[in-house]
Amino acid sequence: MSTTITLLPAEGNDPFTDSVKPGKYLRSPSEARIIARLPKDPAPATTHTLGRTLSHEVGQHLQSDVTVEAPDVDPGLTTAFIGGLKLGSYSAGAGKADHTPHPLLDGSIHWAGGDAGAELIVTDVQARIMALVDAPANKKRPQDLAEWAVQSGKTYGYSVKVLDKEACREEGLHALLAVNRGSEDPAVLIVMEYRGGADDGDVTALIGKGVTFDTGGVSIKGSQNLHLMKSDMGGAAATLGTLEAAARLKLPVNLIGIVPATDNSVDALSIKPSDVIESHAGKTIEIIDTDAEGRLIMADGLSYAVKYYAPTTLIDVATLTGSAVRTFGYVCAATLSKNEKLVEEFRRAGTTCGERVWPLPPWDDFGKGLKSDVADVKNFSGTPLHGATDAFKFLEHFTHDHERYIHFDIAGVALKQGPYAKDRQATGFGVRLFVAWLSQ
Repeated sequence: MSTTITLLPAEGNDPFTDSVKPGKYLRSPSEARIIARLPKDPAPATTHTLGRTLSHEVGQHLQSDVTVEAPDVDPGLTTAFIGGLKLGSYSAGAGKADHTPHPLLDGSIHWAGGDAGAELIVTDVQARIMALVDAPANKKRPQDLAEWAVQSGKTYGYSVKVLDKEACREEGLHALLAVNRGSEDPAVLIVMEYRGGADDGDVTALIGKGVTFDTGGVSIKGSQNLHLMKSDMGGAAATLGTLEAAARLKLPVNLIGIVPATDNSVDALSIKPSDVIESHAGKTIEIIDTDAEGRLIMADGLSYAVKYYAPTTLIDVATLTGSAVRTFGYVCAATLSKNEKLVEEFRRAGTTCGERVWPLPPWDDFGKGLKSDVADVKNFSGTPLHGATDAFKFLEHFTHDHERYIHFDIAGVALKQGPYAKDRQATGFGVRLFVAWLSQ
């Protein structure tokens, strides 16, 4: 038996359906019909939340075959609602012995009078990368991320190459390898290439931080909530997902995805504060804090992208600093760029898709604390007050003065507490933002 969901405008004049308040839903006694009403002043993001809440809360009553009717609702809002329905089928409990998949996880959602195919693709990709971020660290080692990318590329028609540890050494990815010194798993550099635009068209390079677990290294983190550091590859997940989504949607763009992947562990071989290491860009780095490791591997990823792909736009995304969380909480991601036009483009895209970003100042004043007596640059100023801008000013050193470089710190939005899990759960942040921007 299928389930029919009727989506209504925020206000109506029908005696029966008016009992459904804005932003709420009502099930029929047979469970075969559900009536949902748009929230007041509906936007795609809030309508998406309505759909997700509905399928999360009444998923056991939904069938694998759902039809959505919304004759009086804007198609864009209906599409967002359907995406929410699908995303509500996601659960992080796949590792439980008694786990029962949500009926809609592999089911079908039909829209009577419309097509939500593109939205369902993005939602499916988002759920796939949420599963990556939610996975325990021992189930997503660097080689596992690489295999995910390889299989995705084979399935959806984009090229993927993986530089193993020896290839990374030959390439001169010294900062990535320095972070990897304490790990039992060798580092990899995952390079993905989707060509959907003109041969001579613009190229966007997206670099995602792939630290599969972050102990802090020798500058070890405290034990409170340390288990959440399995999410420190949220930027990698966003990059992997964006490449897959672009290929599945056949976007007319040229997109490069680069993921430097390693964990940051403690070992006799681990780098130490005061060490000076080399980098792909040829600049030396004084290590002040081994817990500022994400920017080290990202530095090599940025330099590699510029050297081999000469991108028109250079983007990085990372769960990078607690400073971003202290600034914006769990509401939006921090972004920094000297290209104000680029910042505004992403602000618009983020507002449209519900993955909001807000800029911090990119002024050079913030970089003064990174000057070193023994190397070209320090990896940390020692001043936690402006850690997010610190990180951006460090990364700038490895962009080869790129004029369209923009940085996203998603530390506060990649993993959240909320109504969909007992503890914190991955959000899949980044895929919708980047797809919305690319689609502009």
